[in-house]
Amino acid sequence: MKNIFSFTILVLLLGGNTVFAQPKDPVVENIVKEATENSQLEKLAHELMDVIGPRLVGSPQMMQAHEWAVAKYKGWNITAKNEKWGEWRGWERGVSHIDMVAPRVKSLEGMQLAWSPGTGGKTVTADVIILPDVADSVAFQKWLPSVKGKFVMISMNQPTGRPDYNWQEFATKESFDKMKKLRDEQTEAWTNRLRKTGYGTRTLPVALEKAGAAGVVMSYWSKGFGANKIFGAYTKTVPTVDISLEDYGLLYRLAESGHTPKISVRADAKETGISQTFNTIGEIKGTEKPNEYVILSAHFDSWDGGSGATDNGTGTIVMMEAMRILKKVYPNPKRTILVGHWGSEEQGLNGSRAFVEDHPEIVQNIQALFNQDNGTGRTVSLAGQGFLNSYDYLGRWLSKVPEDIKSPIVTNFPGSPGGGGSDFASFVAAGAPAFSLSSLNWSYGTYTWHTNRDTYDKIVFDDVRSNAILAAIMAYQASEDPAKTSRDKIVLPLNAAGKPGAWPEQRKATRKGGLD
Repeated sequence: MKNIFSFTILVLLLGGNTVFAQPKDPVVENIVKEATENSQLEKLAHELMDVIGPRLVGSPQMMQAHEWAVAKYKGWNITAKNEKWGEWRGWERGVSHIDMVAPRVKSLEGMQLAWSPGTGGKTVTADVIILPDVADSVAFQKWLPSVKGKFVMISMNQPTGRPDYNWQEFATKESFDKMKKLRDEQTEAWTNRLRKTGYGTRTLPVALEKAGAAGVVMSYWSKGFGANKIFGAYTKTVPTVDISLEDYGLLYRLAESGHTPKISVRADAKETGISQTFNTIGEIKGTEKPNEYVILSAHFDSWDGGSGATDNGTGTIVMMEAMRILKKVYPNPKRTILVGHWGSEEQGLNGSRAFVEDHPEIVQNIQALFNQDNGTGRTVSLAGQGFLNSYDYLGRWLSKVPEDIKSPIVTNFPGSPGGGGSDFASFVAAGAPAFSLSSLNWSYGTYTWHTNRDTYDKIVFDDVRSNAILAAIMAYQASEDPAKTSRDKIVLPLNAAGKPGAWPEQRKATRKGGLD
C-alpha cells in the first residue's frame, strides 16, 4: 500500500534544478500565526484552573465553569449555550484540616474525598487503628464493634514513597527487584485481608460507618505512582479522608508498633441538593453545508483533588483556543463547526452519551469529531477507530499540518473501534467518525491523572499550543473537504460463537447520579 504520508513537499523539475514549493494555504498560515502571536491559552488556563478550580459534577464550581465558557465564547462572537442533560447530587468542598495530635503533633497532608460527609463544623479527635487481618468474615464481624469512636485505616501501607522511575535511575537492579517483590507480596496480602472481611471496596466503608467508626482513612497511592489518587467517598454520615503516602505510612507504622496515633479531623462539606447538569455547546454556523458537522470535543468536568489541569483542563482550553482562532481566521466555514464541553465524563461519559441520545440529527451528519483528554502533551497518536477509509481523509487533512506538529504523530489505520476511555467513544458507538488526539505521556498516568497534583503548574504550554493548532487545522480541513466522510467499518474477527465481533454498543447516559 502506498504510504499516505509520503506527500510531495517540493517538486523538482526533471532536467533542471528549479525547485517549486507547495502552494501555501493562507488559512493554515493564519491559524499558526494567531496561535503563536496572540495565544490565549495561559489566560484561559489561569481563569479555569486557578480562579474556578476543580469541576466535580454537581458542584457549584462546575456550574461556574459552564457559565464562564459561555461568556468566553460570546466574547469571541461565537454562539454558545449550556444544554441540560441530567441531574446529580450537589456537593461543595470546604476546608480539610487533618492533624496528628499523639504521640506527637504534626499537620498531615490530606483531604476529604469527593462527596464525603463533613464533620458539621466540629473537629473530631480519635485514635487510629488498622483494618485487621482476620481469619474470615465471621471473625471480622466479631471484631467490627471495636471500631466505635475510632478512625480506621483501610489502605495498604506502601513499602516505598519513591516512584519506580526513581528506583530505575538510582537503585541497583537487585535492590529494585527486591522492592518490587516485596510490594507485590504486600499487595497480594492486603487484597486477601480485604477479601476476608466479606466486604468490597464500596461496602467496607459503609460497614465501618454503621459500626460507629469516627471516620475512614485511606491512601489511594498505586504502585509506581508519584501522587495520591483522589476519588469519591461511600460513607454517608462520617468523613472519609485521603492522606498522602508519607503521612499515611507514618500513622500506619505508629499504629502497628503499638504507639496508638490520634488524629484530629475537621472536614467542611456541604450537600447542595439536586443539581442540574449541563454540556456547554459552541457553534460556528456553516455556510454551504450547515447541517453537516465538525465537532471539537473535550470533557469539562474533573475530579476535585487538584484543579483538573491535565484531566481535562488542557483538552478544554485546546478546543476553546481552536474555536477562537477559527472564528477569527475562518469565520465562514462550509460545514458547521461545533465544540462540545461534556459534563460527567469521569462518571461514565454521561454528558457526551446524553448528547448522542438527544441529537441523532447531528450524530448522523458528523463529518468528523476530534477529542482530547489525556494530558498536557503534544499529540503523538491518531487512530482510525475502525473506520475503513479514515486513512484517506485523515491523511489528506494531516498533510496540511506543519511538519513540526505532524511528524511526531504515529497513525494506525483503520485501527480498532475499542479504546472507549473518553467521550469520542460515545460517538464511535453511534457510528460517527470520531477520533482521539492522543498525547505524549508527561507522566500523566503516574503523576497527574486523578491526583491532588493535577494543577496549573503541570501544564506544558508549548505542547498545548501545538495541539490547538492541530485541532484548528483538522477542523478547517474537515469543513472544507468536498466529500462526506465514509462510515464504512472494519469487520471484526469472529468471536467464540463463530460470529463477527460486535462494535461498541452505545450505552445510555446516567442522567441522575448520586441521588439515592
